[in-house]
Amino acid sequence: MNIQIYGTNKCFETKKAQRYFKERRIKFQFVDILKYPMSEGEFRNIKQALKLPIKEMINEKSKDYEKSFIAYLANEDDIEDKLFENQSLFITPIVRNGKQATIGFKADVWKGWE
Repeated sequence: MNIQIYGTNKCFETKKAQRYFKERRIKFQFVDILKYPMSEGEFRNIKQALKLPIKEMINEKSKDYEKSFIAYLANEDDIEDKLFENQSLFITPIVRNGKQATIGFKADVWKGWE
């Protein structure tokens, strides 16, 4: 397993995900997306692995949600560009295992990866 956890240091759900993998002694790499944003390639790979509409990847409770005006964008490409530009809008954690990925705390899915 090659686990990567994308999130922020202040996110409770991200901390829960880190604890989940630590308790099972599964090594992971944590990436703080505020300090080290995803590259365009990583973003595309995760989007493809999640198989979700882009709107379902957005945290509407984020402090930056209102400021970004992302809710007023109608075009899917514009929403995707805004999300890539401001990665604090992601629902976190994003957990990636090779070509598989989850968004949010999904212990039931991760158990199948072990």
